[in-house]
Amino acid sequence: MSLLNPKPPALNDPVLVNEWMAVAKAADISKPTRVSVLGEDLVIWRSNTGVHAFRDLCIHRGTALSLGKVSNNQLVCPYHGWHFDGEGQCTFIPAQPDLPIPTKAKAFSYPCEEKYGLIWVSLGQPSKGVPEFAEADDSKFHTIICGPYMVNAEAPRVIENFLDVSHLMWVHEGFLGVPEHSSIPDYHVHETSGKLITDTITVFQPDPDGRGKDVNNDYIYQVLRPLTVQFTKTDDQGSDVFAIMLHTTPLAHRKTMAYAVLTRNYGFDMDDNLFRDFQDKIFSQDETILLSQRPEELPLDLAAELHIKSDRLAIAYRKWLRELGVEIGVA
Repeated sequence: MSLLNPKPPALNDPVLVNEWMAVAKAADISKPTRVSVLGEDLVIWRSNTGVHAFRDLCIHRGTALSLGKVSNNQLVCPYHGWHFDGEGQCTFIPAQPDLPIPTKAKAFSYPCEEKYGLIWVSLGQPSKGVPEFAEADDSKFHTIICGPYMVNAEAPRVIENFLDVSHLMWVHEGFLGVPEHSSIPDYHVHETSGKLITDTITVFQPDPDGRGKDVNNDYIYQVLRPLTVQFTKTDDQGSDVFAIMLHTTPLAHRKTMAYAVLTRNYGFDMDDNLFRDFQDKIFSQDETILLSQRPEELPLDLAAELHIKSDRLAIAYRKWLRELGVEIGVA
């Protein structure tokens, strides 16, 4: 296939190709940086107009543009010095500076945005903007980034684990729950404005954020996009609010990169690393379970596994993925 033409990504999915994927921390993009999404290698770079995403390939001789540099707000190929502007158009060829630039001299570019401290890319034509995380947009909250977490599991499995409230007392015993308080109150899932949202689910947690403070937290889960979810939990005094948006990006089959955006309206004088270290510990505990699950792909046939009332959100998520037509990471 010609390098000039768009090509399906290595992990082609009719739904996910048009979704926004988090590929890097914004703070890490100080020079051209190679990233991967759906098996496609990209270069992310900055100019004075923002961040840009190109296929990591120079049209001239197939060199990785991520090996290049930025000069005068242009991405410069490391092999022959071709210059590309933010739209991917070649603007200068040093070997023939006085001749017209061929019309085919372009880098293939992708939609790219910076939001919530992350760089987001779509390999297709997203119909919506980057997922909205209301708490992180609120000036009363303080936001940090955790990850990336690399896990040899399918992205939908990682998402469903995040949505599973009844595992907190067992996988994260002593932190997010205790076996003595395993009962999950009845709740329902509602589809509103193109997303799934639960009723409030109250969970006793002995140390829910690393501060060593036990609390009855009221959880509300939301499924924002196929691979982007969040929960918001409020303490029993109605004062401390803690929220996480989790996004998973498929890199290859059974290889996923996850970022967690954490935000809170309390503890502004506390070291952010306390919260990061705690989230690292929680994800490590989840990873052990994720690596053990079979099949590796998330079953969308509800008859393939046994379900109970506390699994209502997982059931709704699987049905939703099936209705959307997601193909990657599902069975």
